[in-house]
Amino acid sequence: MLTAATLGNWFWNSSEQFWRSRVFVGKTKSYGPHLVELVRRGLEELGVSHNTIRGKSVLLKPNLVEPNVTKPHINTHPAFVRAVVEVFRRWDASEVIVAEGQGHCRDSSFVLEQSGLEKVLDDDRISFVDLNYDDVFTADNRTRFTKLSKLYLPQALRRADFIVSLPKMKTHHWAGVTLSMKNLFGVMPGVCYGWPKNVLHHAGIGQSILDITATVRPHLAIVDGIVGMEGDGPIMGTPKPAHLVVMGTNLPAVDATCARLMGFRPEQLDFLRNASGILGPIQERHIEQRGEPIAGNALHFAIPDKPHFRQFRDA
Repeated sequence: MLTAATLGNWFWNSSEQFWRSRVFVGKTKSYGPHLVELVRRGLEELGVSHNTIRGKSVLLKPNLVEPNVTKPHINTHPAFVRAVVEVFRRWDASEVIVAEGQGHCRDSSFVLEQSGLEKVLDDDRISFVDLNYDDVFTADNRTRFTKLSKLYLPQALRRADFIVSLPKMKTHHWAGVTLSMKNLFGVMPGVCYGWPKNVLHHAGIGQSILDITATVRPHLAIVDGIVGMEGDGPIMGTPKPAHLVVMGTNLPAVDATCARLMGFRPEQLDFLRNASGILGPIQERHIEQRGEPIAGNALHFAIPDKPHFRQFRDA
């Protein structure tokens, strides 16, 4: 008998037939100078090289959700940001800037200091743009999963030739996981969307993730999973050493791979299931795996014991 569930599974299985993407998984136990070589090797496996970057303006968007110097598992690690900057500089980018519009604390200087990123920016002379207060432009909402017809975006995105999402590998108490797509909430200016981006929460977190990703169209994602977060993320969880770096040029494919490495099935995450076939592939057979295999590296990220959260693993 053809049921709604059967029809839905058929659509999901057939919707990606023209989508293919490549994702690289690297392994390392610590943060340090060796990350430069790991990132460079991963990018070249993806077809991103000196010729891709030379002469381009690169914008890196880390995750600085909450300033807390004693809990480095909350934010993208400063050494991780430093390594990615170094790769693009060696590849003769015209400029590499770090940009963020953190969702909770409005004082960017305090956030940078407490996250440890301020010292890296100062020592390496890396420019920072506060996306919460940057001048804005309006862009048509390309997918309209929310009812928002247009999105207000910071001018820094328009000035950049190459946009990179640099998230932390974490669980999330509403979205299930927060990875390269959810990280893009931080490009939305607080002066337009509030703190912590309340307009987007009311419009729907999963729907907003899709609309922002489709409209911003980042070129690359590099996920800091060396020490991630499990439990009540994205702030209240506990450290989860995963020793992984995951990268790719298609964000749904990257996030689907990360979900598998975290012990989740991507199709059980609403925003990934809805991205399937529209923004990219999430099925394993449509993602060309480079670097380390998923098998043997997959972990089990703990989730809060709450009824609405169990759906992210249960069939």
